[in-house]
Amino acid sequence: MLLNVVDVEATCWAGPPPAGEVNEIIAIGVCVVDVDARTRVLRDEILVRPTRSRVSGFCTELTGLTQDQVDAGLPFAEACAALVSRHDAGSRPWTSWGDYDRKQFQRQCAASGVPYPFSAEHVNAKAAFATAHGRRPMGMAGALARAGLPLEGRHHNGGDDAWNIAALVLQLIAADAWPSSSG
Repeated sequence: MLLNVVDVEATCWAGPPPAGEVNEIIAIGVCVVDVDARTRVLRDEILVRPTRSRVSGFCTELTGLTQDQVDAGLPFAEACAALVSRHDAGSRPWTSWGDYDRKQFQRQCAASGVPYPFSAEHVNAKAAFATAHGRRPMGMAGALARAGLPLEGRHHNGGDDAWNIAALVLQLIAADAWPSSSG
């Protein structure tokens, strides 16, 4: 069975958004995990062009992404279609670290009239990790440290974060602590 591990980066600011701007997805990181083979088999990042916000200096410092980079990205509808065509997002189970990514997709799809690209089979990996370790939910970097795994790449980079979350998922699978998917 294949599982999509998804992490999004969105426009953000040090404080509230400027007037008329909203959080929009600017990068979608995907790491495909072969659950049976217990390995990460594919890594992808899709840049997304925002239409209702701009990349702030704070956002660039956090994610490493610039306005010029995301301006060259796909429109949101095309990015969602790419998730379906490249990663079978509509039928494959998926996971993210927490519920932010799932909810951001739901909000942005509803606001833009774009069909939701994912299956209903979603697991909150952050909650699964907390349950497995008998701890309160924590950020991905803290979970990696707790699990004795390195943080590979740049934190707050969609592709790198999806890769790192996949390592945590694989550790949970190996410990027989991965929950069955649920909507």
